[in-house]
Amino acid sequence: MLKKVNFHTHTALCRHAEGMEADYVLAAKQAGLQTLGFSDHGPYPDNRFNVRMQYGELDGHLRRVRELQARFLMEMDILAGLEIEYCYDMDSYYESLFQQRHLDYLLLGQHGFYSSSGAFINSFDMPSDTTLLLDYAKTVCDGMRTGFFSILAHPDLPFLNDLVWDENCREACRRILYTAGETGVLLELNANGIRRGQKAYSDGLRYPYPYPLFWQEAARAGLPVLVGSDCHSPSLIWDGAMEEAFRLAGEWGLHLTDHLEHWYTPSR
Repeated sequence: MLKKVNFHTHTALCRHAEGMEADYVLAAKQAGLQTLGFSDHGPYPDNRFNVRMQYGELDGHLRRVRELQARFLMEMDILAGLEIEYCYDMDSYYESLFQQRHLDYLLLGQHGFYSSSGAFINSFDMPSDTTLLLDYAKTVCDGMRTGFFSILAHPDLPFLNDLVWDENCREACRRILYTAGETGVLLELNANGIRRGQKAYSDGLRYPYPYPLFWQEAARAGLPVLVGSDCHSPSLIWDGAMEEAFRLAGEWGLHLTDHLEHWYTPSR
């Protein structure tokens, strides 16, 4: 029997969510969660991306999470994490998040990446050229191999674009799945794509993500999968989208888990 857990939780600090840390803990308690992991969009010292907390807000956020950990110690496990992109020039920063700020985990959420030609590609607005998926996969795989990340958030995010499944898509998925198995990074089946509702794509009516063909490949690979709410409101910690995510996981034959299997250590 799986425990009721969520490792993908945002707050109003990210500028596109509502509710602060205590609001999510109270909602998690009401929903009967045994583990709640905070993973708001992580800032960078140079504040290089938008729609996320500012670097100067990070310590206050972590202080509030630690206070809630102590307050609810006997009722649930509360973890301090961040969802953050892998940038090749930021390894020392990721390490400092563990060594100096004592994060419990990092969740790899690759919302953008650089193509082989040097152009920055927004994962939410990709052109139909599926060769770009190979560049996305390379960035994601390089990130997983650093040892900094415990979870790969919405690995199938690019399929919210109208991409036609072809050999590039299959190869990109194969590389991601192989590297996840090699590194022990968990794949996240993300419920937030379900909240976006079904839409008409070239391959039919479906959710933007989770993308069936990716997850069917994951099932064949036998990799452990974690269902994540990716909630941006306390009311969404455990909602109908989460129930639908678990239903789809059963339909696709996924091997679900309720705990992190990979933790960062300095001797990675």
